[in-house]
Amino acid sequence: MTIARLIEGRSGEVVSCDAAMRVGDAVRLLAEKRIGAMPVYSGGQLAGIFSERDVVYQLAAHGPAMLDKSVSEVMTSPPITVEPAADVLDALGLMTRRRIRHLPVVDGAAVVSFVSIGDLVKYRIERIESEAEAMRSYIQSA
Repeated sequence: MTIARLIEGRSGEVVSCDAAMRVGDAVRLLAEKRIGAMPVYSGGQLAGIFSERDVVYQLAAHGPAMLDKSVSEVMTSPPITVEPAADVLDALGLMTRRRIRHLPVVDGAAVVSFVSIGDLVKYRIERIESEAEAMRSYIQSA
């Protein structure tokens, strides 16, 4: 299955922020939207990803003063992205290898969606459960 099929039917805009936004405001946005990460734009282009991990690492290194920095100073850049045509399991492997939990789905220069490792693991579990059920049905009918 492709990422395009996985995100099919999703509605709503991808929550994002500008690279110039204060980290404190970006953290507030993450909390308000109950999300763990978001794409960051600079000049209308995808510039990075801002995540909970970025906050934790910066707090450990700089203390609460990091909340007054701009997101561009703390975000993960360059962003690792995936195209809609990518296979879900390939994307999951990419996330595992790179030790990341979020991927912007990019079609050309536009971010069309944002997937988390939870989205991909959920698909994988559903697929395994479906295969197991098919196997049980086959065995019972034999």
